Amino acid sequence: MLLRLTHGGAVWLMVAVTLMWATAGVVTRHLAQAHSFEITFWRSFFTMLALLVILPLWRGRAVFSQIRSGGRELWISGVCWTVMFTAFMVALTLASTASVLVTMSLGPLLTALAARLFIGHRLPVRTWVAIVVAGLGIAWMYGTQLMQGGAAGGSLLGTLVALCVPLAGATNWTVVQHARAKGHDIDLVPAVLIGAALSALLTLPFALPFQANAHDLGLLAFLGVFQLAIPCVLAVLCAQVLKAPEVALLALLEVIFGIALAWIGAGEEPAASVLTGGALVIGALVFNELLALRGRRATVADDALPTAH
Repeated sequence: MLLRLTHGGAVWLMVAVTLMWATAGVVTRHLAQAHSFEITFWRSFFTMLALLVILPLWRGRAVFSQIRSGGRELWISGVCWTVMFTAFMVALTLASTASVLVTMSLGPLLTALAARLFIGHRLPVRTWVAIVVAGLGIAWMYGTQLMQGGAAGGSLLGTLVALCVPLAGATNWTVVQHARAKGHDIDLVPAVLIGAALSALLTLPFALPFQANAHDLGLLAFLGVFQLAIPCVLAVLCAQVLKAPEVALLALLEVIFGIALAWIGAGEEPAASVLTGGALVIGALVFNELLALRGRRATVADDALPTAH
């Protein structure tokens, strides 16, 4: 049985999770022969194998019955994970690591916007401001790539593919919240397994004929197990202890770690337009989440005050 994390332990574990997530770019740059869809297939395949071992040990064999009886929402969530797994790796083969990670970091703001449009959640002014600022950052990054044309065409396509990741993530969260509002609690861990299995199945025809050598397979197995399967499980544990704004803030470390690792480990220097646009996006996210965390703490403090009888 896993021990319950302390708050401090959960923070440091989440930092380790973001570091593991951030290895995708630098590892992908060291592949020798595997091509885009083959990369996606093998990472998803190894993720599926790892989860088939981890989940029964963690949750017991009942986790498989949860998949069979999970209902429509669980499978919709699984499809969203499929899109995220697939689009992320394809995007990395088309664009720089920095462009992909900055685009993916839009997730919390797109999720907030989806909650407003489809569930009716009211958004505070700070979140609307963050959405506008982050939108300007992305527009600057995309616009610069569009104006450059030529060699930047692949980079623009890659960042557009990367945009599918936060869009699928926002859809996933909205479906889960809507289901919970109706009394149907969705377990996201089996949904991750469904996503990995579907991603491997759907990309298999496009991955053939396989070109990966033993060196590539070793790196792709690392991505499947240590960059995706294990950190996804650990992130679920952290989310049981940390508040949503804390998780969102710590998750932004993936962008910083990922750009730094690709720069140091693969010589992939980020373009100035990506750094400028990324600074606007990350700044907007940090501003929004810090105010959210501050507001929640103030609410807790007010609730703790003694009341007159």
